Amino acid sequence: MPSESDDQPQPVKLSLPLEYQQEIFNELRTEDELLILARGCGLLRIVTNLLHSYDAAGNNLVLIVGAEDRENGWIGEALAEHAAISGSSKARGLSVVNTDLMSVGTRERMYANGGIFSITSRILVVDLLTSLLAPDTITGIIVLHADRVVATSTEAFILRIYRQQNKDGFLKAFSDNPEAFTVGFAPLATMMRNLFLRKASFWPRYQATIQRSLQGKKKAEVIELEVPMTDAMRDIQNAIMECVEASIGELKKGNSGLAMEDWNVDRAIHKAFDAMVRRQLDPVWHRVSWKTKQIVSDLTVLRGLLDALLTYDAVSFLRYLDTVVAVHSPPPGSTRQNVSPWLFLDAAHTIFDTAKRRVYTGKLDDKGSANGNLEGSLRPVLEEQPKWGQLAETLEEIDRDLYFNPQIRDDSNGTILIMCADTATSRQIKEYLQSMHVQTEDQTEDDGSEPRPSAAHMMRSKLRDYLRWKPEFAKISSSLFGENQKSLSEAGGGRGGPSSFRGKPPPNKRRRIRGGGSNISTSHRGADGNVQIGEDKPSEVATLLSEIRPTDAESMQKAEPIVDPLDVTEDFFELFDMDELIVVHAYDGDMDEHLLEEVKPRYIIMYEPEPTFIRRVEVYRSSHNDRNVRSYYMCYGGSVEEQRFLSAIRREKDAFTRLIKEKANMSIVMTVDAHGIEDQEDVFLRTINTRIAGGGRLAATATPPRVVVDVREVRSSLPSLLHGRNMVIVPCMLTVGDYILSPDICVERKSIKDLISSFKDGRLYTQAETMLQHYKSPMLLIEFDHNKSFMLEPFGDVQGSALAANSSSDLQSKIVLLTLAFPRLRIIWSSSPYQTAEIFESLKTQQAEPDPIAAVRVGLDKDMNAEDQVFNREPQDMLRVVPGVTSKNLKNLVLKAGSIIEVSNMSEAQLAPMVGKEAGKKIHSLAFVSKPEVNNSHDPDFGDNLYALSSRAKLENKRAEQLRESIWAKSTHITMSTAKPIRRVTLFKIPTEEGQEQLLAKYRDMPQKALKDGAPYILDIQAGKTFPDQRAQGFTLVASTVFKNKEDMLFYDNECAGHADLKKVAMAVHQGVMMVYFESIFD
Repeated sequence: MPSESDDQPQPVKLSLPLEYQQEIFNELRTEDELLILARGCGLLRIVTNLLHSYDAAGNNLVLIVGAEDRENGWIGEALAEHAAISGSSKARGLSVVNTDLMSVGTRERMYANGGIFSITSRILVVDLLTSLLAPDTITGIIVLHADRVVATSTEAFILRIYRQQNKDGFLKAFSDNPEAFTVGFAPLATMMRNLFLRKASFWPRYQATIQRSLQGKKKAEVIELEVPMTDAMRDIQNAIMECVEASIGELKKGNSGLAMEDWNVDRAIHKAFDAMVRRQLDPVWHRVSWKTKQIVSDLTVLRGLLDALLTYDAVSFLRYLDTVVAVHSPPPGSTRQNVSPWLFLDAAHTIFDTAKRRVYTGKLDDKGSANGNLEGSLRPVLEEQPKWGQLAETLEEIDRDLYFNPQIRDDSNGTILIMCADTATSRQIKEYLQSMHVQTEDQTEDDGSEPRPSAAHMMRSKLRDYLRWKPEFAKISSSLFGENQKSLSEAGGGRGGPSSFRGKPPPNKRRRIRGGGSNISTSHRGADGNVQIGEDKPSEVATLLSEIRPTDAESMQKAEPIVDPLDVTEDFFELFDMDELIVVHAYDGDMDEHLLEEVKPRYIIMYEPEPTFIRRVEVYRSSHNDRNVRSYYMCYGGSVEEQRFLSAIRREKDAFTRLIKEKANMSIVMTVDAHGIEDQEDVFLRTINTRIAGGGRLAATATPPRVVVDVREVRSSLPSLLHGRNMVIVPCMLTVGDYILSPDICVERKSIKDLISSFKDGRLYTQAETMLQHYKSPMLLIEFDHNKSFMLEPFGDVQGSALAANSSSDLQSKIVLLTLAFPRLRIIWSSSPYQTAEIFESLKTQQAEPDPIAAVRVGLDKDMNAEDQVFNREPQDMLRVVPGVTSKNLKNLVLKAGSIIEVSNMSEAQLAPMVGKEAGKKIHSLAFVSKPEVNNSHDPDFGDNLYALSSRAKLENKRAEQLRESIWAKSTHITMSTAKPIRRVTLFKIPTEEGQEQLLAKYRDMPQKALKDGAPYILDIQAGKTFPDQRAQGFTLVASTVFKNKEDMLFYDNECAGHADLKKVAMAVHQGVMMVYFESIFD
């Protein structure tokens, strides 16, 4: 592959109209660097233009690493557009390699032809290690999301391999997340070392060139709308912030030994605060109390309440609070220590009480008040979100502007674009705009005033739904609480009863409410001081429902379907007039640039503030001088929303300032050679350090240490760290073990989650047995996370939860039983992948290097070459779930039985020589055969038997599973070894006799042709009920276990092996209209 210096300059057309974009492009073309650009300033546009400059040359192999699926779509469309504009005949566009279903030969040919490739890291690192892609043939690598490239990442592994063998290719990294480069000690230098780059380039929003480019010739029309919150919303927000402050105070009390300078209320309102606190507590997570763990999770809940207060309507917010109380309140009789501490605060009472008064409240009549009786009725309040009214006023202002000031002729449409935070808010705005002019009874009675936009219709509908939902939710919660309490009492051995405390909080005093009324239904304190929500009386709920019954105008409103029927859209369609269109859309990152270019809005309403989108609008307006844009910016004054917006801008500015200072003080990196880690003497004297015959000479070998790694382990961080210690990684498909360190040492690696799941399904015992059978020194590696506690038993959880204590002791007991069952099995406890790499390096000392071919052959048939053994994985997966089948005897079954049906038809005497008596008995006892028994799938009565079997089962849930198991296992012919591919299954429903005859005439000889060609087939269904005269023709469902498309694969579960669509087949036969076949086998 020619290098970049050999390329002839090709004239290309770029779409970079702004000065700073052109300057960045020229800088990137001349040298390798890390580019950190402010969010919203068009990073992907710069990347696509850079890629197009290499694509137009036509003789480059450029790899994109770290791109997401959505970004692949963006880049692919942009490259195709650039190629069409430039008219370059050599441009090939983007090729995406993101699945293993693309064969090795196909990828090798694609690499040889060159082009622009976006490859997943897992596939690329395997191709580099196996030399399928030679690093010296790569023109360059583009790294997106460079902030994610840490030392243990697969991307860093790829770049190390690339730089070791290719010193001339370019390497450019991009990121628009400057905050990620400010965490830890010398983060910029560490990140550049991981990227093998010497130079970093920073482009914040306040950079002079960016400011000059975004000012534009015309002054931007930006109207800021500060919307005041209601008194109830402000009270709830203050109460939530009080709970947050109290929770942070409790965290500081219980964890005084940690750095807590950033633990404050201002930080707590951001999403990153939860992760920051958890990251600091992870190393000592096993020692913190249950209260600390509960508070950490409570902070996430409280932050969610702040978001819901500003985005949800009053009824939805009350419903959300009901779910929060149900989740965090204890069931009757449980201990207080498992309850969220913030629920005991008076501020929590304020939150629930005020939230209910926003929806409905109670009122007392004079008679009831005089008698001291609290009986009354409920009346709806239905407080609207203040932004709704402001949005309606803004739309009216835009309408007036369009009426009195006709549009200026330019390239913009008259479209109004409303941007919000998420799709839920988008649906809410759409519902409000559709119903804001529907009048209710109260509004109809006021004839004197002009009707104003209102959300009364929408809110009344939501309240009706809420009142119907609440009693059902209460039933579900009570039943779940009963089951949870039962399991807790069983796990705790009767210890989970109520406990006494030193002092109980005083009962909450009755609060006086302005106006002389009181709530009939409100929150109160339970016996333990916890907030409890009072239940409304059924009579009061019935009265409230009658008061908000739908009016005639409301009844005429029809709910629109979420998805339009395809048959209707084909018959009736129209094109929208862009000048009369209101588009409501959620913020979608870089995709918003496409939205602005396609919609060309004249008016943009930012329903919720987003600094990144504001910059995108600035770039859009400055890039198109012929388009006028007026922006409205809505924000709740004095709210958390406003604080987040200002804090996000401040944090980004501070991050760039810190990066600039670190770059100024950073030492110059003289080399980025990936080989520079190891001493040159150690390169020669590598493995053996032993005296020979007393002569004092060192026996050495120039062969670097080698580790054979299972290809499924490459995605973990350990192979990268081993490669960083100058070991050669050889990825292979191993049957036994995960890492082969020497001909005698085999290691099975388990993280804590993998260890628990392996014990649960019994897979670990089978793996240990196979390792002991083939290796002298089998080892089990139990590896912990680098940033988490090196402790198997969580001390805090044992004190706070009986279930956690039982599960912890159960895991320890299983490990003890494993060591008793396999005394030769050695267990390695590793605190992190870093320590594991050190352990592996010490284990390889004075050991022979492993043979990859021999490692692959372990566990396979010794009489056959490894490359000649081609096995279908699906039949083996089916057999693995059969009781009595292990990895050891599975090989005998696969080699001595040609198909699964042969295994199912074997007697105990036939199975015993292959798997043993006990295992043979278990296999034979499995209910493979259901009455009526079918011994031959070619039996002409098989269709009738299948129909009768499915009719008798009535396709009920539990029986349908048994039916699926028996039919699948009994009627399956899968060859154990095949390489004949079949592409796609086709399902025909035959509604008429004419259609039956046509298909019958066309495909009459299908089964005979399939058998004649020796193609693998699975299930032979003769639909005798549908075709009684032709059932001997054998309408066939043919399938193979080697597929080219991922969607055509067979799926299995842990309980039984079966075809995902087999139940549909049985149901269709039961209904009498089905023929199924695989088409490509008959091409």
